[in-house]
Amino acid sequence: MADRDELHDLRQRAHKAGIEGNSKMTEEQLREALKQVGKGAEPMHAKRGAKG
Repeated sequence: MADRDELHDLRQRAHKAGIEGNSKMTEEQLREALKQVGKGAEPMHAKRGAKG
């Protein structure tokens, strides 16, 4: 259950960071996108970069 809660938390953090439409992103993609936003990347660029 902790993994599910963690994934939900990641999705909420991504939404708050401006990464829209993150429901189909994996945990790894969410983490990468959040890391990129944290370094100053635009949210949608970070999303595209994380999705490869």
